Amino acid sequence: MVASLTAPSTLSPTQLGQLRRQAEDLEGVFLNTLIKEMFASLKSSPDVMGGGFAEETWRSLQAEQLADGVARAGGVGLADALLPDLIALQETAQRHPNPTSAGAYR
Repeated sequence: MVASLTAPSTLSPTQLGQLRRQAEDLEGVFLNTLIKEMFASLKSSPDVMGGGFAEETWRSLQAEQLADGVARAGGVGLADALLPDLIALQETAQRHPNPTSAGAYR
């Protein structure tokens, strides 16, 4: 793992950018789940949001947008932690096209 952080990558800048976006997207999914659970723990009040189905729908959309915003602004570090592994897996897959030898089952 440390070698993948210090060794230069054989991937193109475009590939690295795609992997970065994928890591951020995964962090967004994680944060979305976390924020939805946080909202679920809040008491719903008809006085505040109106209650009912519309509030549930809006809360879901709000959680998604909050999670995406947090992830794109640097997140909680999950994308940064995942990126070196994604890079290593991609580089290994390019060297060894066989999925078994590419670390798919490690």
